[in-house]
Amino acid sequence: MNKKLRIIYMGTPEFAVPSLEKLVENDWNVIAVITAPDKPRGRGQKLVPSPVKAAAEKHGIPVLQPTNLKSPGFLQELKSYQADLQIVVAFRMLPEAVWNMPPIGTFNLHASLLPNYRGAAPINWAIINGETKTGVTTFFLKHEIDTGSILFQEEVDILPEEDLGDVYTKLMNLGSDLVVKTVEAIASDAVTPKVQDESLALHHAPKIFKETCEIDWKQRAVDIHNLVRGLSPFPAAFTEFNGNNCKIYKTEILDTQADDLKPGEWKSDSKSYLHVQTGTGLLSILELQMAGKRRMTIEDFFRGNSL
Repeated sequence: MNKKLRIIYMGTPEFAVPSLEKLVENDWNVIAVITAPDKPRGRGQKLVPSPVKAAAEKHGIPVLQPTNLKSPGFLQELKSYQADLQIVVAFRMLPEAVWNMPPIGTFNLHASLLPNYRGAAPINWAIINGETKTGVTTFFLKHEIDTGSILFQEEVDILPEEDLGDVYTKLMNLGSDLVVKTVEAIASDAVTPKVQDESLALHHAPKIFKETCEIDWKQRAVDIHNLVRGLSPFPAAFTEFNGNNCKIYKTEILDTQADDLKPGEWKSDSKSYLHVQTGTGLLSILELQMAGKRRMTIEDFFRGNSL
């Protein structure tokens, strides 16, 4: 196994940190990290580094933060590192001049079982669509997004009570192991890339927009419940409640139906429950957040609010 492979790692959010940490822990030769520029945060708009930058600096790894991945200056600097392999985990789309630079190539970790759920938000859409299984995939990059030849995959269950935050953490950790497994196989010349089977590309995973998050109470209770799960804790499904914006974080499907209520109408004892009629069945609101307030259970909400 060639542990001297010169590796450049690309990633930005928390999801990409464990994979970088695992590579370092396993003594892989990560010679540089590419991540997003620091962003202003908070009231003072102080510049804050990405989670991946913070992890790289902790290990003394050089960090590049290009604003333009096609700029001649960046491409020249990237070339100067003479990388054998590039790894991408939760980074932006790369131009061919970048992903095609190292002799071995560039592989990506994607949070779905490709070719299903290609796109920017695979974890969200798998839960929103009510899937009971998902996973992670490593694959070599090519022109069309998320279509390159598959290297390895790992499958995992999506449990009924799990939301986006739960599955995100699960895949983040599973993915870090798969990244190391993939590097080990490449270094041992033990990979057999497999062309993706287009007949299995059943769902897409486009970026989540605000309109995606608005609850349509005419839908079935199960579909609204899955929408809430797939958007919790961020950006969160929302609705209008008593004239105010209300984010919904946790719900429960009830077996009963309120025939006297129309979709979107609710009933409550103003103490312990808030049930909303959907297109099919009642949905119990368990955790919510009114505009300007903190996230709270329905019981806590009723301690300070009345309907």
